[in-house]
Amino acid sequence: MDTSLDIQLGLDDLLADLQFARRNQELGRLALLTYCGIRSWARQAGKPDISESATKMFTQTPCVCKEEFLAKIDHIITTLEWHQQAYQRSRNQFLQPATVAAYRSLSH
Repeated sequence: MDTSLDIQLGLDDLLADLQFARRNQELGRLALLTYCGIRSWARQAGKPDISESATKMFTQTPCVCKEEFLAKIDHIITTLEWHQQAYQRSRNQFLQPATVAAYRSLSH
């Protein structure tokens, strides 16, 4: 992944996987997606804080119960949803008629 669109699509896929696993309470899948998927996406997207947060979830203060783990997963999902919305706002801003018209005038 090296373009903004690739990063956005990667986030969309990751969030869909996380939300599905969360709805079905697939704890092992959530752990795998958090430790591997989120960290990988965050590094590629230049979001070291998200990668570090996912790492700390397993290395510094491991969860002692299912409810605590799910609460942390919910927090990470909310953070990723916020980033997803930011990508969508950015894309929508680029696609505004004035922006498209300005782009077209530059390309002619």
